[in-house]
Amino acid sequence: MARVTLLTVLYLFLLAPIIVVFVESFDDSTFLRFPPEGFTLDAYRQVFANADFRSGVQVSAVTAAVTTLLALLTGVPAALALTRVGFKGRDAVESAFLSPLLVPHIVLGLALLVLFAPIPLTDTYAGLILAHLGVTVPYVVRTVSAALAGADPRAEEAARTLGAGRLTVLRRVTLPAALPGLVSGAVIAFLLSFDETVISLFVSGQNTRPLPVAVLQYVEYRSDPSIAALSVCLVLLSVLAVLVVERSLGLRRSLRS
Repeated sequence: MARVTLLTVLYLFLLAPIIVVFVESFDDSTFLRFPPEGFTLDAYRQVFANADFRSGVQVSAVTAAVTTLLALLTGVPAALALTRVGFKGRDAVESAFLSPLLVPHIVLGLALLVLFAPIPLTDTYAGLILAHLGVTVPYVVRTVSAALAGADPRAEEAARTLGAGRLTVLRRVTLPAALPGLVSGAVIAFLLSFDETVISLFVSGQNTRPLPVAVLQYVEYRSDPSIAALSVCLVLLSVLAVLVVERSLGLRRSLRS
């Protein structure tokens, strides 16, 4: 009983900020306050009516979708090479792919601004996508490599012994074995790109302003329940992504990969 109580208190502590934001999103006030003194859906109507938010969702969705696709096209072959091909300097190559995870995003953002400004790639979809690739590819490489490392390579050897070509082995044996890591890597890449704020703040502009940057600029001058309503929508988006992974592959299997 004490264990159940402790777990309940722990979960309530972890979920308390989300619960507060959820309750606040229905307040009828013109500013954030807790506890709310009224109930209305106006905050959600304001979110969908706000042109900056709609434009930000479009920019973030397009950027995240293209970034995820390119991250898979880059990360999956890299993971295959790192786990299935023995070559000199393998550890150095793996460290190079994972190194962006060790650099603070504000440093990456400033470096990308200095790099992109003369080209120019700032305030463009291409610049945003290239910037987000740097922080999403490492996750795809890591999750797919972990899935491949846990797969039995003897299945691939057996397929080659039975006459299957390299592409057939890749399509029929290797990629299905890496599917949990591939799906989880794609979901992580999409959510990271969609939610990226610091790097986007440096390389975005008026024409390509992602949702996190639009929200940051919005709260500079006002703070009302529409921000809470937007936060609830983004939390639901994350929950939906987790449910997709759970329904398609099983969350535990993906996390083990």
